Amino acid sequence: MFLRPAFTSSPSSGLTKGNYTQLTELHTKYKEKGFEILAFPCNQFANQEPGNNDEIKEFACTRFKAEFPIFGKINVNGKNTAPIYNFLKANSKAGVLGSRINWNFTKFLVDGDGHVKNRYSPQTSPLQIENDIKSLLGLSEL
Repeated sequence: MFLRPAFTSSPSSGLTKGNYTQLTELHTKYKEKGFEILAFPCNQFANQEPGNNDEIKEFACTRFKAEFPIFGKINVNGKNTAPIYNFLKANSKAGVLGSRINWNFTKFLVDGDGHVKNRYSPQTSPLQIENDIKSLLGLSEL
């Protein structure tokens, strides 16, 4: 079973430290149980992701010890939206701005069969969704 919280990322966002730190913590804690994190950098929000793909990966892996896949930069809104984000948005509850992604670190929880189980706002910390992750992994409460 693979659970995929796909999210957009940004080294300039005020949400960066908390999100990367907590995502790394959750990945380390649950990766052997089938939990996987997929990160998709995006520069559509106040140009907060200006680096190239190598710089973005180096930042996340060096500063936050991220060991999950960090893909190349994509668009998450507009006519050039990456197919994965068209799918995620079409198969989840709309956020504050409807189906549009409103900022970096919007997170989606997807089950092992590819069903979007939930969408979380950028302000929802990764640790706040830990119980949802454990539930999908079939783990009891701690």
